[in-house]
Amino acid sequence: MFFFNSLNLLISGLILLGSYSAAAAKKPNILLIIADDMTWSDCQPYGSPNVKTPHLQKLANQGMRFDGMFTGTAMCSPTRQQLYTGIFPIRNGAFANHSQVHKGVKSIVHHLSELGYRVSLEGKKHIGPQQSFPFKNLNLAKVLATTDKPFCHIVASHDPHKPWTTGDATAFDPAKLVVPPNLIDTPEVRQQLCHYYAEISHLDTTVGKILKSLEQAGVAKNTLVIFTTEQGMTLPFGGKWLCYDTGLKTGFLVRWPGVVKPGSSTSALTQYVDVVPTLVEIAGGDPTRIDTGCADADGKHGFDGRSFLSILKGENDQLRNYVYGIQTTKGIFNGHNYPVRSVRNQRYQYIRNLNHQAEFNNSYTEGGVFHREYYLPLVAAAKDSPAVKSRLALFKKRPYEELYDLTKDPYELHNLANSPELLETKKKLSDALDAFMRQQNDRGIETEEKCPSRLGRAQ
Repeated sequence: MFFFNSLNLLISGLILLGSYSAAAAKKPNILLIIADDMTWSDCQPYGSPNVKTPHLQKLANQGMRFDGMFTGTAMCSPTRQQLYTGIFPIRNGAFANHSQVHKGVKSIVHHLSELGYRVSLEGKKHIGPQQSFPFKNLNLAKVLATTDKPFCHIVASHDPHKPWTTGDATAFDPAKLVVPPNLIDTPEVRQQLCHYYAEISHLDTTVGKILKSLEQAGVAKNTLVIFTTEQGMTLPFGGKWLCYDTGLKTGFLVRWPGVVKPGSSTSALTQYVDVVPTLVEIAGGDPTRIDTGCADADGKHGFDGRSFLSILKGENDQLRNYVYGIQTTKGIFNGHNYPVRSVRNQRYQYIRNLNHQAEFNNSYTEGGVFHREYYLPLVAAAKDSPAVKSRLALFKKRPYEELYDLTKDPYELHNLANSPELLETKKKLSDALDAFMRQQNDRGIETEEKCPSRLGRAQ
């Protein structure tokens, strides 16, 4: 992969570098490692029965595991741009995949640079325009060899994004896999999962090399390390392109020696837009006074996110009452106008399929790049199984409203939107979603029609 060679050189040569400068030691270094299309539960810290990830488990043992972290949309480009800006996708402009934020939007690069950090990125970008994301293009070896400033460095892996070609798939026996109940269990799906899990194993090895490099450079004790899984994987109902927990919920591990309690966890509801405000506060800034370069519907220019530093310090275990999700497919990869919006509290998830009369289309359905290889075997299996037929039908056409009790139904298989005893719960969630959409200036189907104008990335 793109950063392996630099890491190997780094590990063999860092002993010669000496200690970090006093100036850099005044503030913690920040290292953010991002997976790509990895369902949150598919690693050892979150109890995966299928894949061992010892390096991620070690990171969790040394830090804090977030059990309630969510991205605001389950697609790569919008996810990364909300993570870097602290602004939800509709408001920042990058709400379709392969899109870019509005002109003038500021990112982590601007905010942390002003606080004395060198901000750099290696690996996957999928962001734009360049003026909003002026990262220095450095690998970790060069970052650690430059000691005049504290660093904020992002390692953005391509694992385990399709095509699943790295790692050793033969290490997994398809017959012995525990297939999550949200997926459609067929021999083809089991074989595909072997390749997916192999990439996660490969990613875990890379994480181990990165952490070792920090140790050898002598900076591990003054470096805040974050690992996150991004959105869910790309099999039908695997999570990507959907607003279920398998899509929006994300694995999130934080190690910060001397501050974060080793082996701790938090159930606080948090979102990707909260990450930059948190890092700004850690760097000595005031996130409530930041101008993001982008106004919301009320004319406010601050972050959509808020700092969870008090959670990291163990002083608090609550941040949000609700987390939100959006999904848009208009104008990209066989997608039509099928906007999805969601809101979730600790127990219930409410989803609206705003154009439910239409069919959901993407890379798997007719005309998509994955249709023949991955989707047609499911269609064949549906001919002999009413259960598979029913489940597959939901991938393309869903009701206007969905409501799930995540305590009893974590894989969201039983829609309770029409349950009389949950009408008040549904109304409260619906009202919260309305308020969020208004603040974001999100007009639903009308907004979705604007997607083509947002396409085209600079990096």
